[in-house]
Amino acid sequence: MAAQTPAGNASVVADSYLTLHYRITLVSGPAAGSVFMDTFAERPATLQVGIGQWAPGMEAALLGRTEGEAFSVTLPAAQAYGDRNPDLLQWVAHQVVEQHSAPDAQLAPGDVVEFVAPNGGRYAGVFKQVAAEGVLFDFNHPLAGADLRLDIELLGVL
Repeated sequence: MAAQTPAGNASVVADSYLTLHYRITLVSGPAAGSVFMDTFAERPATLQVGIGQWAPGMEAALLGRTEGEAFSVTLPAAQAYGDRNPDLLQWVAHQVVEQHSAPDAQLAPGDVVEFVAPNGGRYAGVFKQVAAEGVLFDFNHPLAGADLRLDIELLGVL
């Protein structure tokens, strides 16, 4: 449940439900300046703090903010989605890719393919290249390694 400020506005706590507009802009890397997500021209988004919908550092930037507040914050990659992990660039057998893509699919660099883990979980990889030995995928989060700017307008806090 949200805490109340002296003025009566609800403030964000660890389990708040939020209605908000937000924009995520990449501040560093090859795509610096590009907007990853922007809800300001559309319907507002909803978010429950504390259940992993956003990276912990991004959620931490919301804590203590009040309903009606608009603000911006810049986060280094380590506080957002972390640094890129070279171990998450992995070769996958052609047969495995065929099992997880549509028949006759033509993959292009940047395409995302969803895989099913042995435990039933799902994970996605970005197609990088194909070679005789297999297909190279990047399993890093798309925002890993990027410093981010968040522009946020908190419309509602419960």
